[in-house]
Amino acid sequence: MKFIRKLYDWVLSWAESKHSNWALFLLAFAESSFFPVPPDVLLIALAIGKPAKSFFYAGICTIGSVMGGILGYFIGYGIWEIVKDFFFNYVFSEQIFIKVQTLYQQNAFLAVFTAGFTPIPYKVFTIAGGVCQIGLAILIIASAFSRGARFFIVAGLLWKLGGPAKKFIDKYFNLLTILFIVLLIGGFFILKKIF
Repeated sequence: MKFIRKLYDWVLSWAESKHSNWALFLLAFAESSFFPVPPDVLLIALAIGKPAKSFFYAGICTIGSVMGGILGYFIGYGIWEIVKDFFFNYVFSEQIFIKVQTLYQQNAFLAVFTAGFTPIPYKVFTIAGGVCQIGLAILIIASAFSRGARFFIVAGLLWKLGGPAKKFIDKYFNLLTILFIVLLIGGFFILKKIF
């Protein structure tokens, strides 16, 4: 837990950095197509550091995430055959990917929206969207609504709670870290078992 605590403190330090906006954008962008760590971690850290800028950070997060989702779409659409072994070995399983393709046949908008708002791995859906050639407009609109809602809800809570939220996170850091990991793993589990 000491390492995680140091990482948490390091992430919080971005609130004072002149590069914090770019770091948040790049994390949100990368997470939507290939990176495993959700941008919520940095969003929360920045919003706690500067509650008055919470909604600004949520906007950066949303734009970065939607643009990263478009990159994921084009990975699936254009170069999937070249990179699929990498993704199946390091990012998500082939079984999960096949299940997502089935969801797209049922309702592509709802599938993207659900993945964008919940802990379900969003990157699987962006890449599968390109492979399945769903409409790019569907991906962009569903992503903008779901990712925006997710990030702005987090920002709104932190804007409202501000200092007390920081005290709460500091006090229950270890428990919240475990909960976050459970949610992240749970997203993959839900995708694998329920869908």
